[in-house]
Amino acid sequence: MKFRPQKPSRNQRQRRLPRVNIKIRDGRFQIMGMNTWYSYWREPYHLLLTIPWSGFLLLIAVTYLATNGIFALFYLAGGDCVENARPGSFLDMFFFSVQTLASIGYGAMYPKTTYCNIIVTIEAMAGPVAIAVMTGLAFARFSRPTARVMFSRVAIITPHEGMPTLIFRTANQRGNQILEAQMQVYLIRDEVTKEQEFIRRIYDLQLIRNHSPSFTLTWLGMHVIDESSPLYGISAESLIETNTTITVLLTGIDDTIAQSVHARHDYTGREILWNYRFVDVIYRTAEGHRYIDYNFFHDVSPLD
Repeated sequence: MKFRPQKPSRNQRQRRLPRVNIKIRDGRFQIMGMNTWYSYWREPYHLLLTIPWSGFLLLIAVTYLATNGIFALFYLAGGDCVENARPGSFLDMFFFSVQTLASIGYGAMYPKTTYCNIIVTIEAMAGPVAIAVMTGLAFARFSRPTARVMFSRVAIITPHEGMPTLIFRTANQRGNQILEAQMQVYLIRDEVTKEQEFIRRIYDLQLIRNHSPSFTLTWLGMHVIDESSPLYGISAESLIETNTTITVLLTGIDDTIAQSVHARHDYTGREILWNYRFVDVIYRTAEGHRYIDYNFFHDVSPLD
């Protein structure tokens, strides 16, 4: 990625464009407002998918009450147009609207004028549409596939098979299988070109194994730091100075719902430890069985 200021066009000068604020905290780039539900206020569909469930249910309740209240005002405007309703009673008109919108039809109250029948017709057409929209939004929220993948809090650079190797580990917390799991790792850091231009450059990091037919328990991500590696010749200080970030993307197919899932994690320069090793989480019993203790999943110890 290359950041180069450009002269604004005429159309851009005529209207104010939004500003994107970027902050760096402990080497981690943070785009203010990114992945937060209120950042989608200009896109109602995305807003309704990302708003918390409490806010979603509250919004449905408010919309439902407001809709019935508006139709109640229309019924009141028609005078004595609803049989068995108290004249001028907003409460009776409100509950008559609730019955009409939900197609309940108790029969105690019913329209008796042409005006009222027209409003009932409009509300009867709007009811199924509103129910379909709310049902679709609720289903879209429930059906969104998510992956419960845990990443180690730190990554380490340690000798492995005689070569310095970047290692981090992941675990499938859901207890099912992620089929055809693939892991991609990228190194992102600040650089200055020969033309003295600042860029944020992205490199691919090749893993010893970046594909697994079935990701069920744990998975070690391992990148050998040889002469072809972008990490070759770096130090812990240079990782921090260049705001280096290691980005891990894991994708696969959830065996339970047969849908694609993904997970992401970032390691900053301060979260990469040198000459440490991960504490083993796989244990063997006297009977020859094995078990995994996730209590030590994030623990590391220095090399002797």
